[in-house]
Amino acid sequence: MTIKKDLYTYEIEIVETMSAIIEVVAEDDSSAILEARERYKNEDIELNYDDLIDTKFNIFGLE
Repeated sequence: MTIKKDLYTYEIEIVETMSAIIEVVAEDDSSAILEARERYKNEDIELNYDDLIDTKFNIFGLE
């Protein structure tokens, strides 16, 4: 006897969280955040797998 199972397609979101602490010299906290964002945007700061702190898997859909 053969039992056939139905197969479904699922959408799975993989979310990686990375974290790094950098030092920024600035006049105030807003300027420090802007400087950090600019440095990150310009790829002067790069996070890599050594900075990985969490991975989550979220299920979204079923066809």
